[in-house]
Amino acid sequence: MKRLLAIWSLSLLPFGAFAAGGPAVELEPANIDLSNEASIQRGAKMFVNYCMGCHSAEYVRYKQFTKVGLTEDQIKDNLIFDGSKVGDPMTIAMPKTDAEKWFGAAPPDLTLTARVRHNGGDWIYNYMKTFYVDEKRPLGVNNVVFPNVGMPHVLWELQGIQHAVYKEVEHDGKVEKVVDRLELVQPGSMTPAEYDAAVRDLATFLVYISEPVKLERQRLGIWVLLFLAVFTVVAYLMKKEYWKDVH
Repeated sequence: MKRLLAIWSLSLLPFGAFAAGGPAVELEPANIDLSNEASIQRGAKMFVNYCMGCHSAEYVRYKQFTKVGLTEDQIKDNLIFDGSKVGDPMTIAMPKTDAEKWFGAAPPDLTLTARVRHNGGDWIYNYMKTFYVDEKRPLGVNNVVFPNVGMPHVLWELQGIQHAVYKEVEHDGKVEKVVDRLELVQPGSMTPAEYDAAVRDLATFLVYISEPVKLERQRLGIWVLLFLAVFTVVAYLMKKEYWKDVH
C-alpha cells in the first residue's frame, strides 16, 4: 500500500520535476538484465556506499536481497552500516526538514525512480554518465540528461572529470549553444569501461527495487496468455457443439 501511495504522490508532481526541461536527449541503452543477480548485488553495494548518505529507498527492506542470492549475514556485512536489522526498510538518518534547510529541497527517495522516469533504467544509466564541469552552477557541475541538476557528482572520483564541448543549433528561430559531447579531462580510479559497468549495475539495482516481482510477473503472464489461448479454443469448440442444431 505504501508503494502504491508513493507512485500516486509522485504522479502528482509537476512533469518538469522529472523532465528537467531542456531539449530531449537520446538515451544510450543500458541493456539491463534483471536476471543477473550479481549485477543487482554490486548495484546494491554501490547504492549504500555512494547514494544512501542522502537518498533513502524506504519502500524496500534489506531482506529483499535474499531473493537475489545474498544471505542475511552477507547483507549485514556488506549493506548495513547503521545498526539496522535485515528486516528494516532502507531509510537514512537525515531528517527531511533538516535536508530542506541545508539543500533547499529534501533529496528524494529513490525506490520508485526507475518506474516514474520514462525508460527509467536507461535514464539512470545515462544520468550518472553525463555530469560535466559547469562553473555557473552552485555545485560546479551540470548534467546533460538533467540540466541544472541540484545534485553533486558523487561518483566523480570513479569516473573522473568531464568537460563539455558545445555546438550551436537553431531552436525556435534562435541560435543556442548546446552540449555536443563530453570529454574526459581528468581520469578517475576506473576506466571508462569499468565505470560504465558500475553505473549499469547501479541502474539495474534501482530498476530491481522499483518492482522486485517484475520477472515473476512476466513469467506468470506467459502462462496466463497460454491458458487464455487454450481456453479460447475450448470455448469456441463448445460454442459450435451447443449451437450446431440451432441453425
